[in-house]
Amino acid sequence: MFRNKLAAIVCLTGLTLSAAHATVRLPALVGSHMVLQRNQPLPLWGWAAPGEAVSVSFLGKTYRATAPDSAGRWQVTLPAMPAGGPYTITVKGQNTLELTDVLLGDVWLASGQSNMQFKVKDSNPNGYQPVQQADQEIAAATWPRIRFFTVSPAVAYQPQAEVSGSGWQVCSPATVAQFSAVSYFFARDLWQRYQVPVGVVVSSWGGTPAEAWTSAEGLRHFPEFEARVADFTHKNTDIRTDASLPGGPQMQPTALYNGMIAPLQPLALTGVIWYQGESNVERAEQYRTLFPALIADWRRHWGPELPFLFVQLANWQPTQPQPAESEWAELREAQALALRLPCTGMATTIDIGEAADIHPHNKQEVGRRLALAARHVVYDEANLVYSGPTFAGMTIAGPAVRLKFANTGAGLLARGGPTLQGFAVAGADHQFYWATARLAGKEVVVQSSQVAAPVAVRYDWADNPTGNLYNTAGLPAVPFRTDTWPGITSGKK
Repeated sequence: MFRNKLAAIVCLTGLTLSAAHATVRLPALVGSHMVLQRNQPLPLWGWAAPGEAVSVSFLGKTYRATAPDSAGRWQVTLPAMPAGGPYTITVKGQNTLELTDVLLGDVWLASGQSNMQFKVKDSNPNGYQPVQQADQEIAAATWPRIRFFTVSPAVAYQPQAEVSGSGWQVCSPATVAQFSAVSYFFARDLWQRYQVPVGVVVSSWGGTPAEAWTSAEGLRHFPEFEARVADFTHKNTDIRTDASLPGGPQMQPTALYNGMIAPLQPLALTGVIWYQGESNVERAEQYRTLFPALIADWRRHWGPELPFLFVQLANWQPTQPQPAESEWAELREAQALALRLPCTGMATTIDIGEAADIHPHNKQEVGRRLALAARHVVYDEANLVYSGPTFAGMTIAGPAVRLKFANTGAGLLARGGPTLQGFAVAGADHQFYWATARLAGKEVVVQSSQVAAPVAVRYDWADNPTGNLYNTAGLPAVPFRTDTWPGITSGKK
């Protein structure tokens, strides 16, 4: 009896000592089933006891690091390698960690608000309605080389070092329902096209503004945020119960960047897909500079050429019988203006929204159009028609205006009938009237009997417009206006 007790004490003591020395650990983002970025140097990192020697073994080579200070964070950088796997990575310090089923492929960061968070099929009966044909999509989702990591919601006053999340999940009918729908259909299209493993890190939060996803440094040129950022970053109370934060902590400038973007660094990425803007609609003019500032901010951390692809907001709310001003149109314009930045692409969704639901259920087409942008911007398919027609110039001859377009593909067409819809013209009085419009080759001619001397044209300039101009690739024309008259969000901060 005594011997058994003594053996148990020795065993427990051994386990306690072993646990005390098991100091090497990895962030949640680095684990089994993960996808690492191909063709780029690969940083891997973690924590250990100060001064502890750490080795990382991968594909027959060993890379060494030392935890340099009291924080104990170490990092190694593996050389660029082609797509492949599955592989095993072994991390050793005083303890040993083994990562299995690791792939090399393309890693995308997917972020934004609820339309990015929207799942293939939410298990919560009070949540969003599922995407169209959700059950069929789930049953067919056997794609073992597509992997997802979903970041748990988190807010912070200062940039954090770690995130929590779902762990890397292999795409299957058992897992896909909880994946971001836009991200899943985007990843599926890329896998089917290139047969390269795809990893997606989803970091999104419904109903949140762009400034919450931007760092304090990224907001330094916005005086309207200065006081809030200064106050926020110096707080030391529990952010989750801080009643002084209007709208909740997730609405505060920098809060989501600190909690859900900063901890993802320095994970190597192919690029970013972004679906956000609804929460900034009332400040659409501000978004013209805020959104590019967010892109530049993330590029400061991941590289100046980080591809950034985004979704232009879909049509929503009741259709108006007459031309009118629109916050949603102004926000879409602000998004399109971001295409002036290099390595950007936009998926226009002006034709797949739903009047009664801010969350369109046709996420398959959103993902497909984002994938088209990726194929052109990232994968160098130079001749691919990846966008709908975009306004390229106009000439005025009497009462008629001739509009030129880029991205016409093999030509323009009026979807659903011979008559073009969605065009309005105005004279110097700024009063817009519906115009008749006709195709003239790869151009469009518009005019109105109510405007003898037109000076401006708008197309699909409404919350929920009815335009039907497409190119022969089946992609809708990007909403536009030719005027620069102040909009209804002008000056709103």
